[in-house]
Amino acid sequence: MLEGGLVVTFYIIGLNLIGFIIMGFDKFAAIRNMRRVPEKTLFAIALFGGAIGVYLGMNTFRHKTKTPYFMYGIPALFVLNIVIYYLLFTN
Repeated sequence: MLEGGLVVTFYIIGLNLIGFIIMGFDKFAAIRNMRRVPEKTLFAIALFGGAIGVYLGMNTFRHKTKTPYFMYGIPALFVLNIVIYYLLFTN
């Protein structure tokens, strides 16, 4: 059975990978005028631990980098995620 810390680590890695991929998909959809990923979904992923992946996706795909909610909100959630990760792994 997996230890609690290992499960949390896989959760964090998985959610950040999903956040990164979804940002790439949303950029792809935006270019091709396809159905987009709702902004609420992107923020939910970031809020629940995937802010690093969403932030890296924003910069890698140059997507949502001029939208004020994302310019300030995602980095704020990035910092919040780091604080939570620190608290989880230093106890």
